[in-house]
Amino acid sequence: MPISFSTYDIEYHLPNTGIIIEWISEVIENNGFRVGDINYLFCSDGYILESNKKFLSHNYLTDIITFDYSTKRKISGDVLISIPTVSVNAERFGVTFHNEVLRVIIHGVLHLIGYNDHSVEEKEAMRNAENLALLFYETNFQ
Repeated sequence: MPISFSTYDIEYHLPNTGIIIEWISEVIENNGFRVGDINYLFCSDGYILESNKKFLSHNYLTDIITFDYSTKRKISGDVLISIPTVSVNAERFGVTFHNEVLRVIIHGVLHLIGYNDHSVEEKEAMRNAENLALLFYETNFQ
């Protein structure tokens, strides 16, 4: 399957994976791309911190790291998601844990499509694209 979900060093099960895969695929296709191999790895803070240090030379926690292997119009990559950090962020932003997981999942896809979040303008465009994708999910997949 081109889109897969697995875990490393934590216990977590993403509900409704079939629906979420369909949603991710439609977001990718609606942006004019094809779905390649996208591997989501749900992990601990420790694992994502070590990956951030090892691969990006960043010594801090983050909720997501996206490794882009896309070619031309085919979206592929590995997406690491720290479940403990997502949980903290959900509480901090006043949203459900599941909503925050969905936001981070689509955030990784948007990075693979070409969105960045370094500048204020890029962060605003990313947040708008996340909100649009989440609205699409709520409207068509719930």
